Amino acid sequence: MAAALCLLASCNKETIQPFDNGLTLNCTKPAYLKPGDRVALISPSYYTPMENVEKTAEVLRGWGLEPVIGPNVGKVYAGRYAGTLEERLSDLRWALNDTTVKAIICNRGGYGSIQLIDSMSLAEWGAHPKWLVGFSDISTIHGLLNRAGVMSVHGTMSSFLAAGGTDESSTLMRDLLLGTVPCYEVPAHPQNIEGHATGVLVGGNICTFAPNLGTQADATAGSNLILFIEEVEESMHNIDRQFNILAMNGVLDRCKGVVLGEFDGCGHEFSYESIEAMLRQYLVKYNIPLLCGFPAGHGNVNLPLVMGAPVTIDVRSDGATLQFNIEGRQQVVRTADTDTTASTPLSTRMVQAGKRQ
Repeated sequence: MAAALCLLASCNKETIQPFDNGLTLNCTKPAYLKPGDRVALISPSYYTPMENVEKTAEVLRGWGLEPVIGPNVGKVYAGRYAGTLEERLSDLRWALNDTTVKAIICNRGGYGSIQLIDSMSLAEWGAHPKWLVGFSDISTIHGLLNRAGVMSVHGTMSSFLAAGGTDESSTLMRDLLLGTVPCYEVPAHPQNIEGHATGVLVGGNICTFAPNLGTQADATAGSNLILFIEEVEESMHNIDRQFNILAMNGVLDRCKGVVLGEFDGCGHEFSYESIEAMLRQYLVKYNIPLLCGFPAGHGNVNLPLVMGAPVTIDVRSDGATLQFNIEGRQQVVRTADTDTTASTPLSTRMVQAGKRQ
C-alpha cells in the first residue's frame, strides 16, 4: 500500500492565535536528517543519568549522526528536575535556535514541561523547524510545536535508546528521521469503530495534554483532528475525567477520528472490559472512526508517530491502516509483526519514561 505524498507549505505563524477554537493546523515538515547531522540531547523534564545519555550518544554515532549534549544535561534540581526551569529552558532554546542542530531528542519525560508553556512565544518555537522526538511528558512540547506550525515525532527517548537502539521502536524512529515514512497496518480490535477519515494528528499522553486546554500548547484547539491518546498506570476514573474534559471543551466535536494507543498498567476499578470499551461508549455518537490497539505509548513497543502531520485512518472489520500524508520514502509496517521478545518490565519502563524514580 502506498501512502499519499504531499509536501506541506510552511505555517504562517502570525495567523495562529493561542485561544482561537477551530484554528487550522498547517504544519511544516522539518528536513529529514543526513549522515553527519548534529542531533541535540536535552532534558526538558526530569533528569536522566549521564550514563544513559552517553550510551544514547554512542547509538547516534552508530547511526552516522553527531550527538551534541545540552550544557545543562546531568544537573538535578529539587531531587527530580533536570536543572532549574531556567537551565532546562536554556538548553531548549539553544537546541531550537542553533541552526547547526538538525534534530532534538529528549532524554526523558516525567514532569516539568507544563512549566515551559508561557516561557517562549509560538514564533520562537517555530523559528527554525527541526524534528523533536519524545513522548509522555513531552506531549506538551508536541502541542507547542504543532501550534507553532512544526511537525514533531512522538517516539522513544534517550532513556530507552541507551539499551542499544536496535529494537523496532528505535530503528523505525531512526528511519523516519532519515526520510522513511511508515504506513501502519494494524490488526482488528473488538472496540474499533469502522470508518475512513483524514485529519491532523495531535495528542499524546492524555493526563499531560488535557490540562493544557486553552493554552498556547493546546493543539486540540485545531479543527479536523485525528486525536491520539495513550496513558499508563492511571485509574479508569481519571482517564474518564480527562476524556470528558476534552469532550466538554469541544475537542471531540473537532475530531474526524480517534486513535487509542497503549494503556499499560491502568486501573480496572469499573466493570468495563477495557479502557477502550469505556472510551468507545462516548465516541459512538460522534460517528467517527475509532482505531484501537495502536502500539504507541509506555508499552514495550512505542512506534513513532508524526504529530502535526496530515494522516488518514481507515478502520475496517479486518483491520486498519494509519498513513502519514507527507513527503518521504514509504514503508509498510505491520504492527502485528513487531518484535516483542525483548520485553522490559513495566516498572522499568516507568522509570525510563520518568513516571517513577
